[in-house]
Amino acid sequence: MLLGQKLLLVSPIEVLKRLTTIWMEAGFWDTVAFSFTRIVLGFFLALILGILLAFISGRLRVVEVLLWPFVIVIKSVPVASFIIISLIWLSAKELSTFISFLMVFPIVYTNVLQGFKNVDKKLIEAVKVFGVSWRRSLLYVYIPQIKPFLISACSVSLGMSWKAGIAAEVIGIPQGSIGEMLYDAKVYLNTSDLFAWTVIIVLISVLFEKMFLLLLKKYFEGLVKV
Repeated sequence: MLLGQKLLLVSPIEVLKRLTTIWMEAGFWDTVAFSFTRIVLGFFLALILGILLAFISGRLRVVEVLLWPFVIVIKSVPVASFIIISLIWLSAKELSTFISFLMVFPIVYTNVLQGFKNVDKKLIEAVKVFGVSWRRSLLYVYIPQIKPFLISACSVSLGMSWKAGIAAEVIGIPQGSIGEMLYDAKVYLNTSDLFAWTVIIVLISVLFEKMFLLLLKKYFEGLVKV
């Protein structure tokens, strides 16, 4: 900015101006939809599988032991390494879904498993003694204990899924994705587009996170009233 070189760094005003026009361009909403659906799909797949396997691991110690090395590897290996390796087997269009899944799964799994382990053992014994059904045990014993762990996991992993998913798109460059727009902006030194798309990613990520967490909390409240 001091050098008067917009190629190096545009002013916030230039970025705001670009934001007022970029959404009116042909293909903008298709691009947003392309990345949104794939990243959100990866998040939901990880959420469902993470919760399911955490419940199984909580009841069967052998499953937890078998899954432990895989979870550790996923948590330890850099995202870029997973992206490059995954490109050998997956197409660029599927990459963001898979990488989002990988980043979210260990967070959900470990948090829900920890919540499962924190369930009061006395409550579990009381449930067995009085012959309470599995459905009622789940609603009134397990879910209240797991709820804060799951909400915390979702809060952390939602942002991670977008970071990882967009990174996968920038490397894989699937046609019609936000990652492709970022890559093109970098190649052509179009910094106003680069910052504009970055702001758009942040806005979509934050809005989806707020909406999803609100719906999740309402869902838990509804379950308790059943």
